[in-house]
Amino acid sequence: MKILDSQGRLFGKLSILDVGAALIVLLVAVGIFFFPGTSGGSVAQVGTSVKPVEIDAIAIGLKGTNVQELFKAGDKINVVIRNQPSGQITIKSAKTLTRTLAVPQPNGTLKALPDPRQEEAFSQNMMFTLEGKGQLTENGPVLGNTKVKIGTTLELEGNKYIFNASVIDVRVKE
Repeated sequence: MKILDSQGRLFGKLSILDVGAALIVLLVAVGIFFFPGTSGGSVAQVGTSVKPVEIDAIAIGLKGTNVQELFKAGDKINVVIRNQPSGQITIKSAKTLTRTLAVPQPNGTLKALPDPRQEEAFSQNMMFTLEGKGQLTENGPVLGNTKVKIGTTLELEGNKYIFNASVIDVRVKE
């Protein structure tokens, strides 16, 4: 009996392509289970320490009536960073920023004065100071496996609101 017949079958029963596919599957399984690699979990969990983190964020053009009353110091809110839920953080403070206009003065200079337009009554600029626990890595603080840096967009969600705010400062408390 020949090892390989005229139709490419081993011992007249198994196709050589089937044997090749079975060997590839076997090698992949061996590679996964015996050589899993060096990815021992999330990067944020390797060589880190948990510290209190304060984040200043600004929301421009936040729409709603009585927006200031929605945010109270001590309230917990959910945070989503880059479409990844990052847990809850606490509102330390929230303040409304007055809108200003550059008004030319008779001497040729500009002066910033409050915006008198009434159509802007339902649009507020607000600054938030948020605090929570973050993992401190060599690249900075991490909330929920996502790095938080100046310019990061946070999606803040409470019982009555959901909006985006941009990080303008990050402080690690000792």
